[in-house]
Amino acid sequence: MSDGMHAVTGAYGFSGSYIARQLLDRGREVITLTNKSPAEDPFAGRVAAHPFNFDDPARLEESLEGVAVLYNTYWMRFNEVVGEHSEAYRNSIKLLEAARRAGVKRIVHISITNPSKDSPIDYFREKAELEEAIATLGLSYTILRPAVIFGPGSILINNIAWALRRLPVFGYFGKGDYGIQPVHVEDLAELAATAGEEDDNRIIDAVGPEKYLYKDLVKEVAAAIGSHALILPAPKLAGYLIGVLIGKCMGDVLMTRDELEALTGGLLAVDSPPSGKIRLSEWMRANADGLGREYAKMPKRHQKK
Repeated sequence: MSDGMHAVTGAYGFSGSYIARQLLDRGREVITLTNKSPAEDPFAGRVAAHPFNFDDPARLEESLEGVAVLYNTYWMRFNEVVGEHSEAYRNSIKLLEAARRAGVKRIVHISITNPSKDSPIDYFREKAELEEAIATLGLSYTILRPAVIFGPGSILINNIAWALRRLPVFGYFGKGDYGIQPVHVEDLAELAATAGEEDDNRIIDAVGPEKYLYKDLVKEVAAAIGSHALILPAPKLAGYLIGVLIGKCMGDVLMTRDELEALTGGLLAVDSPPSGKIRLSEWMRANADGLGREYAKMPKRHQKK
C-alpha cells in the first residue's frame, strides 16, 4: 500500500501526531483531516491539513481523493444522548463511506481493547459496531486495539503522578485488582505505519510488554517519582466523587462513570501477547523528573490519542 497518499485523522493530536511522523520518516506523502488549527505547524508544512467536513459528504470525499491508506484515530470522549449512537460514531461512518467512495484502498483504525456489541458502556459498544462496519466496508483493514497509551503528552499516567505528588493519600478504586496494560505511543505509531504497508485483514491488541493490577501500577508510578503518598483502597463511589471534585477544581472531567466502569471491569487489559516493546516502568524512571509536574487536561469531546 505504498502508492498514493496516506491520510491521518487528528495529526495535530496525541497518537495521530506520532503516526504522521512515523509515516513521514518512511517517506510517505501525508495529509491530515482535523478540526484543529495549531498556532505553529509541528510538521513545518510537510502535512497538508483538511477540515473533516462531516456535514458536507462531497467535500469530505474530495479531501480523500488520491489517498491509499487512511489511519483513523478520530473519536469523542462523551456520548451526549444515552442510548443513541454518539456523534463520534455517526461521523466515523460518514468518514468510512467517504473513504470508500474516494477510492481509499486500506483502513488502519484505532479502536479499544475488549470492544463488545453487548457492552453496557457506550464507548466499548460503539467501538465494536464501528469495527463491524469496517469489516463489511469492502476495503482491506487493520484494527489496532490499545488500552491506555503513554508517552510524552499522555494523560492518565501523568495525572496519577500529578496526584501522587500533591496528595498525602491516594485511593485506588475498590480492591485495585483489575488489569491495565499500557502501550507506548511510539509502539502504537509503528504498528499503525507497518499495518499501512500490508494488505491482509487483521485485528491486533496493541498492548505493551507489562501488565499491571491497577493498585500495583499506582505504586510503580509512586516509586518512579519518589512519592511518599499513602496508597490505600477506597470505595468505588467515594473515589469517583473525589475525582469529580478534583476535576472541577482543575476545570476538567477527571474520569467519567463509563471510564471508571471500564477500568474496574478489567477492560483495559487482554490475554494476547504484547505487541509493543517499550516498558512503562523504564519509561517512567527515565522521565520521572517531569512526570506529573503539571496537570494534563483530557479533551472533553475529541479524543485525539
